Amino acid sequence: MNAIASWEEVPLFDSEEAEAAFWATNRIEVRLMDSAVAAAAENSESVTITLRIDPRMLARIKRLARSRYLNYQSMIKQWLSERLEQELRER
Repeated sequence: MNAIASWEEVPLFDSEEAEAAFWATNRIEVRLMDSAVAAAAENSESVTITLRIDPRMLARIKRLARSRYLNYQSMIKQWLSERLEQELRER
């Protein structure tokens, strides 16, 4: 069984059957689940910011998040967290 280490590895599905077939041979890595839970725990300590995003890009982000059964804001925070970890490791 293939372990998914990043949300980018999860494709957009055309049907529930395609999604079921994907999850039959793939699983989410524990580290990714832990970081999602940690991000949710940090919500109580979050700071509100304003970020301007092109409406077409935001629509695409929302569609992608919906296909993964995620809140789009949570998914964006997850992406930022993953990229921050990557940047810090590369230092």
